[in-house]
Amino acid sequence: MRIDVLSLFPDMFTPLTQSIIGKALERELLQFNVVDFRDYSHDKHHHVDDTPYGGGAGMLLRPEPIFEAMDALDAAAPGPRRVILLDPAGRKFDHVAAKELAQESHLVFICGHYEGYDERIRSLVTDEFSIGDFVLTGGELPAMMMIDATVRFLPGVLGNAESAATDSFENGLLNYPEYTRPASYRNMDVPFVLQNGDHGKIARWRLKESLRRTLQRRPDLLADVTLDKDGQKLLREVRGEEAGRLADREREDE
Repeated sequence: MRIDVLSLFPDMFTPLTQSIIGKALERELLQFNVVDFRDYSHDKHHHVDDTPYGGGAGMLLRPEPIFEAMDALDAAAPGPRRVILLDPAGRKFDHVAAKELAQESHLVFICGHYEGYDERIRSLVTDEFSIGDFVLTGGELPAMMMIDATVRFLPGVLGNAESAATDSFENGLLNYPEYTRPASYRNMDVPFVLQNGDHGKIARWRLKESLRRTLQRRPDLLADVTLDKDGQKLLREVRGEEAGRLADREREDE
């Protein structure tokens, strides 16, 4: 995969050359390039913004630097691509979107600043994404989050192929609790079922605890989860146990 980012602050992307993504770059599983589109401005002060027609607060990104930076990308890397605009009005980025983008051969991210974009810039774009209902000073941080989440799904990027398959949201549920050595620490013990080597019981415990965590923290996710008969039974057990715990707490508070 090739990823290009159009940004006024290319140094902000330095952390993406570290850790797992850095190793993917070293192994040439990924090409990553950040373009400072200020280089495509036309005046001696390198202005990329201007006041909006019709008046209003703030400044807008001018179309010329973005269009000409994209022209340069067309020449350097011709072919199909997804061009992503970071915008509060865009589709909410999530796990499903990350897996979808990971299937592409070339992604381009346009990171804005100031009050917004000249509307004509949207004619270059195939997708608009938002990471949530809040406003940031620029698109760099959302782009980094999206890139990190997407690159994890590229073949060979993660050391263990099962890592992505067991992530939260992969099956629509939050991940189950996990433990490592020591088996007992400060009077907190690893559940015995994880230590007995019975992989069938371990798998069932993990599913049940995944259901429990999802019920406790993100019950809205359960509406879209498809469970087999055993999974449905486990969910009923979890609901009963959690209702019992709630009743016990209410009695204690009386």
